[in-house]
Amino acid sequence: MMSRHQNRRRFLQTTSSVAALGLSSPHVSTAQADDRLDGARGDKNDRPHIGCIGMRYQGSVIALKAQAHGDIVAICDVDRHVREQARASFGSTPKIYEDYREMLARDDIDVVTIGAPDHWHTKMLVDACRAGKDVYCEKPLTLTVDEGKIIRNVVKETGRVVQVGSWQRSDHRFRQAVEMVRQGRIGKLERVDVVLGKNETGGPFAIDEPPPELNWDLWQGPTPDVPYIHERCLFTFRWWYAYSGGQMTDWGAHHLDIAQWGIGEYPIEIETTARFPHVDNGYDVAIDFHALYRYPSGVVMTVSDTGRNGIMFTGTEGHIFVNRGTLSGKPVEGLQQNPLPREEFQLYGHDHLERPPRVGKLDAIVNHMGNFFDCVISRNRPISDVESQHRSVSTCHLGNISMWEGRPLRWDPDAEYFIDDRQANARLKRQQRAGFEIA
Repeated sequence: MMSRHQNRRRFLQTTSSVAALGLSSPHVSTAQADDRLDGARGDKNDRPHIGCIGMRYQGSVIALKAQAHGDIVAICDVDRHVREQARASFGSTPKIYEDYREMLARDDIDVVTIGAPDHWHTKMLVDACRAGKDVYCEKPLTLTVDEGKIIRNVVKETGRVVQVGSWQRSDHRFRQAVEMVRQGRIGKLERVDVVLGKNETGGPFAIDEPPPELNWDLWQGPTPDVPYIHERCLFTFRWWYAYSGGQMTDWGAHHLDIAQWGIGEYPIEIETTARFPHVDNGYDVAIDFHALYRYPSGVVMTVSDTGRNGIMFTGTEGHIFVNRGTLSGKPVEGLQQNPLPREEFQLYGHDHLERPPRVGKLDAIVNHMGNFFDCVISRNRPISDVESQHRSVSTCHLGNISMWEGRPLRWDPDAEYFIDDRQANARLKRQQRAGFEIA
C-alpha cells in the first residue's frame, strides 16, 4: 500500500507534470468550487504539507487560511512563546523551529507561508523556492527594488508558485473598481489619488536586554546589528526604515498596487515632499509626506498621508472611489442597468477557478489563499504574482527614495534604474549583514 507521503508526492508531481505540458485545468463547477474552498482534494492523503514562518499577527491569519487546503506540519518563529502558542493553536501536532532554515531542509514540506517582518521576506522567499517549496509571502514583497529583481530571477529559475499577500486583489470591491476603470466606465483615466494615513511618531525609546524567549539576532537577520529596543519589534517595526518603509510600503503595498493595476503601466517621474523626525532611538519614518507620480500615458497619481483612506480614480467621464468599506461613484450606480461583461474581462484570467465574490480582509483572504492553492496544482500564475507585486512595491520604494533624496527623480521602468542619478541608484539595494546574505 502506498504511504501517505508517497501518495501526496505522486499527486503533486502529477499536477506539475500536466502543467508542464501546457494542459489547462477544465472548468470547475460551483459544487466543485465549494469543495475546493474547504480544502477538499480527493483523498486526504493528497493534501500538501505546509510549513509556516512567522506566527504573530498576519502570519497566524494566513496559516489558518492555508490550513483549509493542507496540513500544517511545521511552525517557525524566533520568539519561543509565539511558536509554542501557535503549535497549541494548530492542535499541538506541528513540529516547532526557531530557525526557518532547519524547517526548509525537510523534504516533506510542499508549501511555505511567510508572515515574518518585511526585512526578512526576500531571503526567506528565495531560500524557500530554492528548497523546492511553493510560497505564500506577506506583503510588502521586498525591502528594496533590487530584492524584487532577485526574487523574479529565482522564481523563474526554480519554477515555484509564489502568491504575495496583497489580498485586496481578491476583494470584490477593489477588483470591480479596477475592471470598471480598465473597461472605460469613467472614460479615459486621467488621475488617481491615494490616501494611506499618517506614519506613527515616537521616541526616544529605552535600550534594554532582549527578553529570554526572543532570539534578537535572528529577528534582525539581514539588517544591521543594533541594541534591542522593544519598539523595534512586534507591530511597530513598520515605523523604522531598517525593517520596513512606513505607510508607503505598509498601506502602499495594498493601495498603490490597486491604483497601478488600474493604470496599467509604471511611473517615469516622481516628486515628493516629506518631513522627518530627528529622535535618537525613535521612529524614523516621515512625519508628513506627499508624492506625485507621472506615467507615460499622462496619468498622474498622488499619494498622501492626509484625507480619507482609499483610492479615487478620475477619468474624463466620471470617478470611482474604493476602499475597504466602500465602492462608490455614478459609474458604480450604473452597473445595475449596465453590468460588466465578466465573460469578456476577468482579472483572474479564464484559466483560474472562479470563486464567489467576497469583501473584507478575512473573507477576501479566503479567495486569495484559494487562488494560491489552485495555482499550486495548475502551476499558473496567481493573482498577486511576483512580477506585479515587485512592480507595485517598487513604486512605493521610489516614493521613499525621492523623499530621502529631497528632490524629483526620473525613472526608467524598463531598465528599472534612475536616469543619470548615481546617488539615487545607490538606494535601490542595501547591504545584508554577514551570515544573512541573500544568496
